[in-house]
Amino acid sequence: MIGTPRKAVLWRRRSAAVLGALALVLGGGTLLSGPVAAATSTFQVHCIPPGISGIPPFDGPTVADISVSDTTPQVGDTVTVTYVLDGPMANTSSFNLPIPEDQITPTVKVKLGGAQTQELTLVGPKDNPVIPAGAQFPNFTITGTFTVTAPGQITLTPGDYNVHSDYGISADTPCTVNNPPAPVAETINVTAPNGRHIALGSTSGPIGADVTVTGTGFTAGATVTVAGVQGAAATGEFTSVAADGSGAFSATLAVSDLDTTGIVAFEGGGYDPATAAGPVPYTVIDTTPPPPGSQKLTTSVKAGTLSMTQAGDTVEMAPVDFGEGGPSTGALRTVTVKDFRGGSTGWSLTGKVTDFKGPGGALIGADRLSWQPVCVAASGSPSTCAAGSAGTVGSTGATLASAPDATLTGGEFAVDAGLSLDVPAYSATGSYSGVLTLTLT
Repeated sequence: MIGTPRKAVLWRRRSAAVLGALALVLGGGTLLSGPVAAATSTFQVHCIPPGISGIPPFDGPTVADISVSDTTPQVGDTVTVTYVLDGPMANTSSFNLPIPEDQITPTVKVKLGGAQTQELTLVGPKDNPVIPAGAQFPNFTITGTFTVTAPGQITLTPGDYNVHSDYGISADTPCTVNNPPAPVAETINVTAPNGRHIALGSTSGPIGADVTVTGTGFTAGATVTVAGVQGAAATGEFTSVAADGSGAFSATLAVSDLDTTGIVAFEGGGYDPATAAGPVPYTVIDTTPPPPGSQKLTTSVKAGTLSMTQAGDTVEMAPVDFGEGGPSTGALRTVTVKDFRGGSTGWSLTGKVTDFKGPGGALIGADRLSWQPVCVAASGSPSTCAAGSAGTVGSTGATLASAPDATLTGGEFAVDAGLSLDVPAYSATGSYSGVLTLTLT
């Protein structure tokens, strides 16, 4: 048998999208808890220690956990990259001495591909703890930034790295990727701003007040419609104006509908958020006096956020027999999606998994994990919820659940899935673990 199932730790991070990582474990042992980036790439490297160390060149696995500050930036935005390096190095030189703190400087390469091709060099801080003789090097966390220059999908792939030591002498241990490229660790989707903008002369006013709206970036001479909206729905006020030769305009809109929460401007026959300007928030102040002997009561409903929580941090996968292999099954801990934005945009929950790492470098491939998703909307939710297709999860990922765009979206949704890992017969006995990352956008 492959040991006893063990527990693992669920990590979550939030940026422009909401994400979570769920450790899936098969076998016995302990998985250390702690913050882990949401996107992981595992690959083999060839490392060459400095000659004076007495250590021959060696090969080993590296895990690169790469996260970004924004998975859906626009062209021109600056994105922060955080790289957590877990390499095969140990303090095993012939000197048999501990390495003091703050002596190690890691430098890593990250290759951008797809819509933007670039190689980033990230240099980490010199802040290592004391590394006892014979001990593994700690994980290193390195951050850096890059500016998005093109729309489309951009991949982030770990490349070669170097570990520099200033203890006694200045020495480097470069590590190169075997059989490059390494697996993609993170993907971002970049949009191009349409360049259209509007500004309001005032952000609030009484019923029927005239609002001055100015705009830039429209087609020269085009007819521009200026309208009041609530979310993505028109509220009844609109006016039309012609853009001048530079694509600018100035219009006056009388706003009298108490439902109006914003003002937009667009060309053509209908409002399209992708090509329009706005909405810019606007508040209509109800100045209607109450009848004699009465009191007017007012309140408001504020838009919330799109969020995700998970009902635990452990998935115990059933053990399988060494000579037979077969499905190691388990159940995803329930994921609760809350869409309290009150708009018209749906959401998508996707997942991808790393290879399952076992004893002595043994691996069970990510493509051997499959799931059968289920999604249920809570009573009263404006949106419907669709479960993703049953099938392979893999390192490239698959959809777990989604809700479509609609005139009014929102609600609370319970997402579950049956999990099955196809373990090959005669896999090395011991503990195997992988990390399933969930991304909500």
